[in-house]
Amino acid sequence: MVSDDAPVYVISVAAELAGMHPQTLRQYDRLGIVSPGRARGRGRRYSLRDIANLREVQRLSHDEGINLAGIKRILALEGEVEQLMRQVEYLRAFAEPGRRIFTADPTGDVVAVRRSERRTVRPVRGELPSHRGSLILWRPTPR
Repeated sequence: MVSDDAPVYVISVAAELAGMHPQTLRQYDRLGIVSPGRARGRGRRYSLRDIANLREVQRLSHDEGINLAGIKRILALEGEVEQLMRQVEYLRAFAEPGRRIFTADPTGDVVAVRRSERRTVRPVRGELPSHRGSLILWRPTPR
């Protein structure tokens, strides 16, 4: 099965699937609204996700009356929201009760703390516990 992100459709097929003229797709590419992948010869290759975005651009433009600058911003914000939702789900898997403990290393990357490296730390009032100089996310236990 082909991924939704696989750039497989040439511009004429993508235009037909999106219900647009190929020149419109070229314009959207130049404006950075929908940026397809490129083949070796620099020809545009559209994915199913690109085609869905093209349909959304058309809907926002025709049905909602939003200009292309507004549409570009909407699509960018939707992309950011999707990325943040994936990040929240990734972090939530670590932070759920009974799950692994993790820390942030000096570069800011999330690192799981091995059971052998865990230790019980009693935080000083107003301070958070640390692990080798890094912040450990923790939940206080009810007393």
